[in-house]
Amino acid sequence: MPKILFVMTGADHWTLADGTKHPTGFWAEEAAAPYEAFTGAGYEVVVATPGGVVPTVDRGSLAPEANGGQEGADKVAATLDSMTALRHPLRLEDVDPAEYAAVFYPGGHGPMEDLATDATSGRLLVATLRSGRPLAVVCHGPAALLAATDAEGANAFAGYRVAAFTNDEETQAGFADKAKWLLENRLGEAGVDVQVGEPWVPNVVVDRNLITGQNPASSAPLAAEVLKTLGG
Repeated sequence: MPKILFVMTGADHWTLADGTKHPTGFWAEEAAAPYEAFTGAGYEVVVATPGGVVPTVDRGSLAPEANGGQEGADKVAATLDSMTALRHPLRLEDVDPAEYAAVFYPGGHGPMEDLATDATSGRLLVATLRSGRPLAVVCHGPAALLAATDAEGANAFAGYRVAAFTNDEETQAGFADKAKWLLENRLGEAGVDVQVGEPWVPNVVVDRNLITGQNPASSAPLAAEVLKTLGG
């Protein structure tokens, strides 16, 4: 069975500008919707995190208001419960991306805390980008792209068109004035061409083998685009 790698945050908090540690992790829908799409298409999902720590779900992402009501929340929670790979992640340091048909980074604020500066993740991203295999990243997951630099410090994704969680969305979520930095701004400073869509509306951008989504609502369309790229 072909495999798709989920590279997920190992952080359970996000350090804000005033030093406060905001409880977070990965965003439920951004793992659950692609998991359902990929496994439904016959792929095995393998999870890897920095150090192999079991990833923490952002509790807010399990709330009814984050999932279109209680029924949606129950569905997402049930999908996460079925993801045995979440409970047995590989160490990111031990992963060979060449063993996977595609690589996917879910979001949540967690990647802002760890993957944004994780050199191992950065090298994996560069290797996958150069391989031509599908590389999919959604919401705050593109924070990981900031660690994908060459020996001169240039970003490997400079010049690529990318969708990512926007300043407007961070403002509406109530964190723009609390964050140390904003993802849209930092990606732009790295030379990444951020394609800003309407807040909370699906926005998927494909540039060569890089497939990115702006927000949680983009997760399912992004997964569909990955499967289209894989030919199934």
